[in-house]
Amino acid sequence: MKQILIRPVITEKMTAISEKENKFGFIVDGGANKIEIRKAVEEQFGVKVVCVNTMNYDGKRKVRYTKTGIAAGRTKGYKKAVVHVAEGETIDFYEHI
Repeated sequence: MKQILIRPVITEKMTAISEKENKFGFIVDGGANKIEIRKAVEEQFGVKVVCVNTMNYDGKRKVRYTKTGIAAGRTKGYKKAVVHVAEGETIDFYEHI
């Protein structure tokens, strides 16, 4: 079985959205669909999920200038999911620390 939820997105913008709109962000497996993401969040955190929005991000092109010449490449792309949790429920990412 593949791991669907890779890690939570904890940024200033995502924290503000989670406090204001009760939405939480996750980096997820690229092949996971919305139904699989919903089930994984409900099982792992024990909350009711209202809806799931997903976004695919392409890797950025990076160029470095080195002694031996120009080294060009790309960063890795990823898939992000924003999960809207039912009213009155919340996800605590720092619970087990």
